[in-house]
Amino acid sequence: MFGSDPLDRLRLPDGTTVEEHDLVNDGDVLVGGQSTVEFGVRGQNVVAGERARFGGDIEAEADVRLDMWSDVDGNVLASGDAYLGERAHIAGRLVVGGDLDIGDDVDIEEGFEANGWIVIRNPMPTVVFFMTYLAQLLRLGEEAEAQELIDELSAETDAPPITIPRGAHVSDDAWRASAPAEIGDACRLHGNVRATEIEVGADSNLFGSCARRPTSSSASARRSHGDVTTRGGDVYVREGALILGDVSGENVVVHPDADIDGGIRARGEMTLDREPRRDPE
Repeated sequence: MFGSDPLDRLRLPDGTTVEEHDLVNDGDVLVGGQSTVEFGVRGQNVVAGERARFGGDIEAEADVRLDMWSDVDGNVLASGDAYLGERAHIAGRLVVGGDLDIGDDVDIEEGFEANGWIVIRNPMPTVVFFMTYLAQLLRLGEEAEAQELIDELSAETDAPPITIPRGAHVSDDAWRASAPAEIGDACRLHGNVRATEIEVGADSNLFGSCARRPTSSSASARRSHGDVTTRGGDVYVREGALILGDVSGENVVVHPDADIDGGIRARGEMTLDREPRRDPE
């Protein structure tokens, strides 16, 4: 079961890649308010909170929903419907296969076209409504109904969504979030990962270092072309991992079949364990 906030962490599901400056996944893309994604985005549904910023095109196989003051430095292409909150800005063109619901003072520099209805109004922003309703369900103890609400965002695909928490900054140089980060299997990313906790799945390639911020308890790694470090937390290096850099932490636990092409520094203990894990039995 999820926590009270579906955007409580940076999640990159299995198979997420960055291709030609686009963040690509078969599922949905959910971006918290005041976040910066210096990529284009390709996914099923794309939903962003207020003042979210995108550095390239948005391409959605289904719907696009951008809340107020969102900014897109490119085109927006939605095969389904689109909602744009007031004062949203698109530097390129907007093409919508279905209906367009648009707020006041929206700026689309190169014009738009929609095959369905066009409605101009100022409803409650999508993400605000979603979070308000979800919080109310959880307060009433209606966890099953809250889970159904979460699942609706991915109703058209079995693929889990990309989630980028509020205030995060994502680019080719760095992936920064004041929250835990979960990177799935077979992902391919460039840039240093900075989060309060880091988990990396099997067969993923990270072309950069992983560093946990001081507020977390641990970090985990599978494959990294860079250092894996943590201050005050532990590092777990699992079977088959390849670390092309140094590993350092309070305690470092390494599977015997992991490969570390660098130094290991542990302020506490460095141990070999065939089942490295975060939680004790």
